[in-house]
Amino acid sequence: MINRIKELWRKYEEIIAYLIVGGLTTVVSWAAKFLANAIFFGNTMYPTPVENFILSTINWTAGVIFAYFTNRRFVFKSHEPMLKEAPKFVLSRVSTWVLDIVVMQVLTAIGVHLIIATVISAVLVIIANYVFSKLFVFNDKKEKDNVK
Repeated sequence: MINRIKELWRKYEEIIAYLIVGGLTTVVSWAAKFLANAIFFGNTMYPTPVENFILSTINWTAGVIFAYFTNRRFVFKSHEPMLKEAPKFVLSRVSTWVLDIVVMQVLTAIGVHLIIATVISAVLVIIANYVFSKLFVFNDKKEKDNVK
């Protein structure tokens, strides 16, 4: 049983680590979002488009800062210079920030509760973030490993 678990860990380490880091990133970004909602908007559950934009931006900023360092260290184990890698990471996250804003605007406009809309958006964003990180941001390490 232990050997099977170790085998599965080796085979799926990156995905498991990404799910853990993604979960923690979600906690950090949602904490920032809902704290900002409580401080700035009186804890509304049906924000206006402007409030949605502000909350999504706060959510995104907190998530990007936390996610870059944790993904770099624990998921993709990158050793590339941060000045080369961080801009690619931020740019890839801009696209999912736009995705989050669009999903949140649409869902709350049709009357979906803020928490439910946030969960739906988060699932879509997490999937897109993994694909972008894997393909565009942290791919240099994998290419160098294959050359060795």
